[in-house]
Amino acid sequence: MTATTSPTPPADTPDERPRRRVLADLTPLRTSPDYRRLWFGNTISWIGQAMTALAISLQVYDITRSSFSVGLVGLFSLVPLVVFGLYGGAIADTVDRRKLGLASAAGAAVLSAALAAAALLEYHRVWFLYAVVALQAVCAALNSPARSAMIPRLLPPEQLPAANALGSLTMTSGATLGPMLGGLIAGWWGYQAAYLIDFVAFSAALYAMWRLPSMRPEREQGKRGRAPVLDGLRFLGTRPNVRMTFFSDMCAMVLAQPKALFPAVAVLWFGGDARTVGLLVAAPAVGALLGGLFSGWQGRIRRHGLAILLSVAAWGLAVAVFGLTRNLWLGLFFLALAGWSDTISMVFRTTMLQAATPDEMRGRLQGVFIVVVAGGPRLGDFVSGTVADLTSPTTAITGGGLACVAALALLAARWPAFARYDARTPQA
Repeated sequence: MTATTSPTPPADTPDERPRRRVLADLTPLRTSPDYRRLWFGNTISWIGQAMTALAISLQVYDITRSSFSVGLVGLFSLVPLVVFGLYGGAIADTVDRRKLGLASAAGAAVLSAALAAAALLEYHRVWFLYAVVALQAVCAALNSPARSAMIPRLLPPEQLPAANALGSLTMTSGATLGPMLGGLIAGWWGYQAAYLIDFVAFSAALYAMWRLPSMRPEREQGKRGRAPVLDGLRFLGTRPNVRMTFFSDMCAMVLAQPKALFPAVAVLWFGGDARTVGLLVAAPAVGALLGGLFSGWQGRIRRHGLAILLSVAAWGLAVAVFGLTRNLWLGLFFLALAGWSDTISMVFRTTMLQAATPDEMRGRLQGVFIVVVAGGPRLGDFVSGTVADLTSPTTAITGGGLACVAALALLAARWPAFARYDARTPQA
């Protein structure tokens, strides 16, 4: 059953509003109560999850005094995300997505409660924290495809860019506010306080899911049963425009990912310390946040493929120039510019994936999206770290940025129709 959406207020026509808008377009929040509840619930729970993620890292270090042990937290999260991301998408194309979202969010809430109970009982075991992290990743891998596949059922196609820009604000607010609040709360009141707040925050996401209508996947008449993972991959193999959204993101995240080199360049280039590393890490997030706040213009863009190509190229060029800077504030500017460009790319890539994919395939394609988003940056860290060890940080960062642009140009030449993609007639 497809959810109904409230009509857009008639005060202005859709074409008039975007020309005047600079800040984020809030139309989806105004016109769809279901989307509004889902967005607010997801934003609150995302901040809570980011708090918990930092608190777990702090607790692991407090127990082990080992940075290696803290690094394993990421591994225990990454593997389930990659493995279950594909299967989570297939499940989302088989069952009622509302029920799947409810069950996975409830599972994540129970895990936060378990963390809080263990901390209150002073049960400090690293294996327990690793197990919870892995199970949290499984819940996220099931929840994300279901939630993302719901959005095109709640909003008309012309509001999808605005909705995805608002989604970028959810992610960046979680990435910036969550760790800060998690560190403060864990420091003041203990790890159990951060975990309990995360448990309470999940109530917003659960309430939003509970109020949604049934969200069973739409299928062609006569098609029933399972939604095999391989069918989603075969579909992707025959849809060059959707496939290009993944290829373009891999160019940026694998070839031009400088994050792993921030500790080295903070010392070697800027003569800094851990605080300098913090600034370097924060700069792309600040740029991404600004990109989401000032996203009102994106609603009038129709050539989504061209917008993706330009924004990914801007990411690569900004990273390349950062590799040549030796002034900290100039370097932070180019990292923020890269973060801004990445947000623009993400908005249009997600919109294209939602609009050009049939409803019965959206869950599986969102599962592939999770694998790319989770795995790409980690692979990029490995590539940049390896190149830096073999050559130098400058070569790894500037060369990686230029390699991103070059690879993107080759892909655009191979599939020229991608640059001509028009959102008014979406073709996968």
